Amino acid sequence: MELTVVMPCLNEAETVEVCVRKALACMEEHGIEGEVLIADNGSTDGSQQLARDAGARVVHVDEKGYGNALIGGIRAARGKFVIMGDADDSYDFTALMPFVEQLRDGADLVMGNRFKGGIAPGAMPPLHRYLGNPVLSFVGRLFFPSAIGDFHCGLRGFRRDSILRLQLQTGGMEFASEMVVRSTLSGLDVREVPTTLSPDGRSRPPHLRSWRDGWRHLRFLLLYSPKWLFFYPGVLMMIIGLVAGTALTFGPVEIGELAFDVDTLVGSSALVVIGFQAALFAVFTKVYAAEEGFLPESPRIRKLIGIVSLEKGLVVGGLLALAGLVGLVMSLVHWQIRSFGELNPRESLRIVVPSATALVMSFQTIFAALFISILGIRRTRESSVDVAAKAAEEAAEAVSLEKSKR
Repeated sequence: MELTVVMPCLNEAETVEVCVRKALACMEEHGIEGEVLIADNGSTDGSQQLARDAGARVVHVDEKGYGNALIGGIRAARGKFVIMGDADDSYDFTALMPFVEQLRDGADLVMGNRFKGGIAPGAMPPLHRYLGNPVLSFVGRLFFPSAIGDFHCGLRGFRRDSILRLQLQTGGMEFASEMVVRSTLSGLDVREVPTTLSPDGRSRPPHLRSWRDGWRHLRFLLLYSPKWLFFYPGVLMMIIGLVAGTALTFGPVEIGELAFDVDTLVGSSALVVIGFQAALFAVFTKVYAAEEGFLPESPRIRKLIGIVSLEKGLVVGGLLALAGLVGLVMSLVHWQIRSFGELNPRESLRIVVPSATALVMSFQTIFAALFISILGIRRTRESSVDVAAKAAEEAAEAVSLEKSKR
């Protein structure tokens, strides 16, 4: 079978029948061997029977959520290609051929773009059309090497085997973003075709919750991009902290009527420490995500792990600790010169704060080297070939044992 059209369904009695009939008519018109599959997520309005009467196959998905329904439908699909779309009659299931043609041409994922194809009046709330979708799609293109203009179009086609290999995890509306991000990071052939969006045919409000689901999409994009979540903000804070701290170590800094002194030096020290910790978290996250398969393994991170060995980390941490201890000794000498009496904070803090910062960063470096070494321990994983070979050996042994008994 070439094509399965998968529609997630939760109480879509008003529109599911017309969606099924449109998709079947499109396949019949163009001679496509296919089916329509309704991934029902617990409808109580008779949607299931209406879909069956219209010619669809219905599978029940217990786990609630848009993503869970689609994952269940994709797994149950019989077609080589899958086109997914909402069962609310907002997408035109009579115009599936642009997706099919791109898939036949070798694409792994074909996204619809509603902004290029046309959005009918009233089909998309202004908040989504002018803020939510453009901003989230821009963030997706910024964080990941993707040229997709509409990250959240619900009408999209893909090779079933290619998407199943990604082992998508999210069960909610953010499933739409995960499919694009994981496909892009895995190097799949991702393309885009114009599609249209019409007002849905339901009398009830949609399942989508603008702010909640928008935040879930943004959270997903951040969590899958350690560079933007941790590394870039961390490096920026470190640069600001180091520049300001270095200048203030030698005395107050005046800019016009503003005077910066040791209180700003303390803040600069905090920026350096927080920024350094954030940069380390970027490395931790990247290594862990690659080892667990959430993100593809990065050659640069693997090379970094090879360069930043435990021993080198301990040496760098030791040098920072030594610098901090030298600074603290200098502060004691400074105190001794004043006969261990009352100190001027504007003088003493210029020695103590950089020294304490160096000591804190020394322990951060040592602990980070230890943790990265633990994360870098590669586990031995059995491949599918290994599993199959092992099963074949066990079967051969069983047959041999049976023959010996005879």
